[in-house]
Order: sequence, then C-alpha cells, then structure tokens
Amino acid sequence: MAILNALATRQGSSISDLSGYQSSLVGNQIITHGKSTCKLTGCFRREDPTEDAAVIREIRQSLGYQISIRVDANRKWTYDKAVQFATSVKHCALEYIEEPVCFEDDIITFCEETGLFVALDETIDNITWENLHKLGKFVHPGIIAVVIKPSVVGGFENALLIAKWAQKHEKMAIVSSTFESGLGLSAYVQFAQIIEDSNKAISEIRKIKYRRTVAHGLGTFQWLKQDVSIEALKISVPPKGSRVEAFVVDADTYVRNFQLNHEVVVRKYGGEQLRSYNLEVNTKYISYRFKLLESVCAVDGKVVIFLHGFLGSSQDWIPLMKALSGTTQCIAVDLPGHGESRVRYHTEVSKQEPYLSFESVTEALVKLICETTTSRVILVGYSMGGRMALHMSLKYSEKVDGAVIISGSPGLRDEITQRICISQDKSRALYLLSHGLPTFLDTWYEGSLWKSLRAHPLFNKIKSSHGKHQDTKGLAKALTDLSIGRQRPLWNELKQCKKPLLLLVGEKDMEFRGIAEEMCREMESSPNGEVDGKGNLCQVFIVPDCGHAVHLENPLPVVNAMRKFLTRVSTR
Repeated sequence: MAILNALATRQGSSISDLSGYQSSLVGNQIITHGKSTCKLTGCFRREDPTEDAAVIREIRQSLGYQISIRVDANRKWTYDKAVQFATSVKHCALEYIEEPVCFEDDIITFCEETGLFVALDETIDNITWENLHKLGKFVHPGIIAVVIKPSVVGGFENALLIAKWAQKHEKMAIVSSTFESGLGLSAYVQFAQIIEDSNKAISEIRKIKYRRTVAHGLGTFQWLKQDVSIEALKISVPPKGSRVEAFVVDADTYVRNFQLNHEVVVRKYGGEQLRSYNLEVNTKYISYRFKLLESVCAVDGKVVIFLHGFLGSSQDWIPLMKALSGTTQCIAVDLPGHGESRVRYHTEVSKQEPYLSFESVTEALVKLICETTTSRVILVGYSMGGRMALHMSLKYSEKVDGAVIISGSPGLRDEITQRICISQDKSRALYLLSHGLPTFLDTWYEGSLWKSLRAHPLFNKIKSSHGKHQDTKGLAKALTDLSIGRQRPLWNELKQCKKPLLLLVGEKDMEFRGIAEEMCREMESSPNGEVDGKGNLCQVFIVPDCGHAVHLENPLPVVNAMRKFLTRVSTR
C-alpha cells in the first residue's frame, strides 16, 4: 500500500488528494498518542483481572483526569473475567476497552452489564464489502469506536469502507498502525486526514457540533530503531505545543523526496523458495518414507509443521507457507498414503495383518520433527491432520510449543458413534479401491460438508490436485486405519493441556464451530486454562465466508490469525 502511494505521489497524485484540506493539521491537534490520550496494552498478563485493574487505577491516579485512557484487552478474557475487570475500573473514566471478551457474541452483553464503552479491533479484521452486513449487530451505543489497521483489514479500500460504516452509525473511526516504516506511516497520516475531513463534513450536514479530532493510534513510529528512508517522517511535539502532531504536508513532502537508506536494508526479497525432499523414519513395525516440502527462511524464526487432511497433501499449504516464510521456517508433510509418501510394513516381524495406527503415525511424525529441527515446533493441522496435531500437543508436549487446529476434533466420545464411523470409513475405502480415485472424488465431494468448497471458484483445481496421490491402496488404508472412529478420544485430556491452541473453524461449518467452542470450554474449566496470567490457552477464531476447508477457501484471515498466534507463542 505504501509503495503504491509513493509511486502515485511521484506522478502527482496521492491518498491526500482525496481530501480537500491537504495542508490542514491531521487530527487538528493529535494523530498519535501524545499527552492527551494514553493506550494501555500488553499489561494484562495476570491470572486475576482485578490485579490488572489495580494497575489501571494506579495509572489513572498518576495521570489525572485530563488525559484519556484506552485499554486494549486483545480478547484475553472470558466474559466473567472481563466483567470482574470492568467492575474494578468503573470509576477510572476509561474512554473505552478494545475487545474485552474472547467471544464476540458476548460484546453487547458486556456493554449492557458493565456500562463501559467498547471499541472493536480484531472483530473487524476480515470485514469486506461482501460481509459488511455482519457489523449490523454492533450498532449498539455501547460500542463507540472501531480501530482500523489498514495493513490488517486488507488495504485502504476496506479500511475506508469500515470507516464509513463507523461514521454512519456515529462511532469513532480510529486509524491504527502496527510496525509500519515512515513510508507506510506517511500514507496512514494522509488516510487519517481523509477521515477527519469527512467527519467535519458529516457534522455540517447533520447540523451538529463537530467534536474534537480523534486521537489516532500512530505512535508505533517510536518502536523502530531505524527507518528505511534517509530522512525521517516528521512526527513530534512542536515548540509551542503539548501534543505529538503530524502534518499532511510533511507526509506528502516525505513521500515525494523519499530516498532508500541502503545501509539499514539487511536483505533483499527474491521470492519464496521451496524445496522438497524425502526422509525415512522407522517405528517397531513400520517404515515411513515421508515427502516433505520446506520453505527456506532467511532468519532464525519459529519452525511450523503443517499436517494436511484426508485427500490432501503438502501442496495444500503452499500459499500459507509462502505468506509466512519471511520470518518462519515452514515444513509441510505428505502423511501416510497421501502424495508421494510411502509406508512399508515389517510383516515378518509383526506376523499379523498390517495396521496403520494413529499412535504409530504420530510417533513417526515426532521422530521426523526431531530429524528436521532441534527446537520445539508449532503444529498446524487440518481435519485429520488437526487430530494428529492435537494428539502430539498432548502426548509430546516437550517438542511442541503450540498448535493451530483447523476444523479439528478431539475424537468421538460415544462408542456406538465410533463403530458407525469405522463401518462407514471401511465402506468408503472399499468404494475407493473398487471404483478408483477419480470416481471416489466425485462421490466424496458431494457430501454436505463440502457445500461451501464446491461453490469456491478454485474448487475444480483443488479437486484435481487431490486426485494425484500415487498410492491408492495406501490412501484407502489411511481412510480406514486413521478413521476418527478408531482414534482414542482426547476430550478428557484437554484439561491437562499446557500448550496454547488456536482453533480455526469456518463460519458456515456449524458442526465444527460447536466442537471448537466445546473444546475451549473444557480447557478454560481446568487449572491450566490460563498460564502465568498471559491469557487463555485456547482461542477460537471463526473464519468468515467459508465452510470446513478453511485454509483452502479463505486463506488470508487464516494467515493473519496464524501470525498473531505465532507472536503470542513467541512472547510466552
């Protein structure tokens, strides 16, 4: 976004041209948090929310009441804990609390019960023109602001769309930066001015008094020791002022005269590089030859292991791997029976019918991880791979830092349901062997679970890629032996889980949404539900406009959620 704006500026056009007040002061007084507004985030790490509240009360006492205080909870609290906190700070005159509860459906109830004002942040991350109507449930007067990060919501077009919605419903639209350089921040300054000019025009039309300019959240410029430009963007406290200010005219000048500081550029982007190779792993009765796909990471980042679902392969993860490879080492595995992986049974040793047990596969995967890295890993698993990732997080926690479970399950509790599932998967496997993979795929994707995927514009391409498995017999065996009906249920073990989990489910996948929320409740009810006061171990994220195959249908919000999760795990 910033580069496009810079190119446009060199050609005589920029974001600020959309505004009729190019030389006016952004925010009239403030564009970043100066002495008029203070935002508190990252301080909610205690198990008892009343201890966090005590910190807020002390800060309020220190600052006095001339300075506005905003609090960002980052969805760290359950509803009950959020209410506890709110009760303890009700006399602190907070301007608002951002995302006070972990489930967005509880936001309105929180407003009504506590009387505190709320701002939306993560809730709007995936809003586009197609699903703007979803914000309709947040017109409640207790929600007074939306915090818009253009780099997160998908660019300035989506950011402006959300800002106009906020203006229509008389809510503050607050522009917020993340880790932008001066080049990116200059575009944010211009964008914030557009919103302020629009606010003023709307006030005149409605014949209401124009309220003071909003304090936008662009103070992150202080977080970067160096900038990509030789000259810094001017953001400072003027000689006769008391607030941090930024002028649009300075932002325009900065972009027009931008010069890259080559001395601070540590590496150049040459495109994502992926390499494939095979590794053999032996267990007592089985030898596995795994096909791996690995992204080459230029920095020493986290290692993420991707495990696909039934009929998938390591190729399914390429878009996510490329998106994360700048800071993360990504390794995707072809699971047994899938892609180019192979399984060889030591029948002369076992002297019984070969059986591909769930425990054997996860044991082999842990050995595989030990072969590829000496550090702990983050597991990302979808459906069948999600079940494996959860099992490994519980059984091999010394090798796992956390897991992202996409449309996954801890298994089936009911023995009768397990038997029915085993029987169904046996029948499907026989159909696969009798009619071949192409015909099986046609039948498989006719199921109701794939209704949303069938409507996806890339469905035929996805279906075609799932028809390239080299071992049909191995695929059929994976279907029967790795059936969820054969898996030992993990529900009772969730309360012992000490690793953070991110549960991703599709908005249209009601069955697995219910499973994810139940998993979260199980973990929250345990003593381990919150560790070191650093937030809930289990978080649920509902990915909009998709069904079961979340990462294939709508990968962008999946990438955003994963990045936040990786950051969260890194700071534990």
